[in-house]
Amino acid sequence: QVQLVESGGGVVQAGGSLRLSCAASGSMLSIRAMGWYRQAPGKQRELVARIWTGGGTNYADFVKGRFTISGDNAKRTVYLQMNSLKPEDAAVYSCNFLTLGGENYWGKGTLVTVSS
Repeated sequence: QVQLVESGGGVVQAGGSLRLSCAASGSMLSIRAMGWYRQAPGKQRELVARIWTGGGTNYADFVKGRFTISGDNAKRTVYLQMNSLKPEDAAVYSCNFLTLGGENYWGKGTLVTVSS
């Protein structure tokens, strides 16, 4: 059974930084992409950033220039470096792994709180 476990969330002041990590365990097909999503209270889940096996990345406009995604397919880990955090970045951040077979796996999420 595949499990994704996030870590690194917490409380930070506006302007501060956090680094999220996500590690996968269990058997899965080869990874096609790894990503981070977030969901704030009362809002829909949204893509924050995604990194593809070939190294390409996608970022939501609201994090461009502030967040950086990186990953290691062999270690099945993905990271999200978050700088210049804003109160509106507060949310539960979840990682996602997409395999070449089309399976989607999700972590349970880690809470990020940004105080103004």
